[in-house]
Amino acid sequence: MRAFSYERPETLADALALLAANGRDARPLVGGTDLIIRLRDGTARPRIVVDLKRIPELRPGIETTTDLLTIGATTAMTDIAAHALVRQRFLALAEAAAVVGSVQIRNRASLGGNICNASPAADTATPLLIYEAVVIVAGPGGTRRIPIRDFFIRSGETALRPEDLALSIELPIPGHRTGSVHLRRTRRRGHDLASVTMSCLVDDRGITRLAFGSVGPRPILVEETTGVLADPGATDGAKAALLETIFSSATPSQGSMRASPEYRLAMLRVLGRRAVAIAIDRLAQP
Repeated sequence: MRAFSYERPETLADALALLAANGRDARPLVGGTDLIIRLRDGTARPRIVVDLKRIPELRPGIETTTDLLTIGATTAMTDIAAHALVRQRFLALAEAAAVVGSVQIRNRASLGGNICNASPAADTATPLLIYEAVVIVAGPGGTRRIPIRDFFIRSGETALRPEDLALSIELPIPGHRTGSVHLRRTRRRGHDLASVTMSCLVDDRGITRLAFGSVGPRPILVEETTGVLADPGATDGAKAALLETIFSSATPSQGSMRASPEYRLAMLRVLGRRAVAIAIDRLAQP
């Protein structure tokens, strides 16, 4: 591990100033479940690590209003998975948070860290996409809002600038009934990166949103509005044809050690059919 400076600012302004002064040589620290590993193996070589845990504006927490559920970027996966309203209205996100790493990792890993690392296999990326989340970002010029569909650029890169910090993630509370699910395929049970991630939302207007990851440089969101996928009476053939079109944008890496491109594409179809069926069943539940 190469030596680095360590700062623990107590205000958001001081943290942003440190990031602005050091640019790409700075790394923010919250849970550290990814950063500590990268510091040890040398894939991250910052000049300075900025610890964000004493900053009041970045306290973890989940707040609700009539129209929004807001999750602080530093909120741990354990708290998201257990939160009553998240489980009631955003079940796919609760399911995703519950399978991030191990129990110990979920107690430390933050929602902001999971998406800001921009791994195509990030479990929470796909549910945030189907729920049309917005990332609230602070920078030297003030705060701005980035829709989650514009947040992921490619593996390891987001729309954040080096001097930015994610403050929170907003999820609009649906004004209609929905059913949703998060699924993943891994090499083994337990702590493992997913070979395929899949989230699906079906609403009572017949709209279906499918988001899938680990099959390209960034997670992908597709909205299907014909009503065929959401129709319990539609034939398997009609749904399979639509899913083939939806999954045509998947481009799994040839060099991955976790699974071959052919296996990922096959599992993408399996999880897609399964996710649509589960979401429809959940929509029908009282």
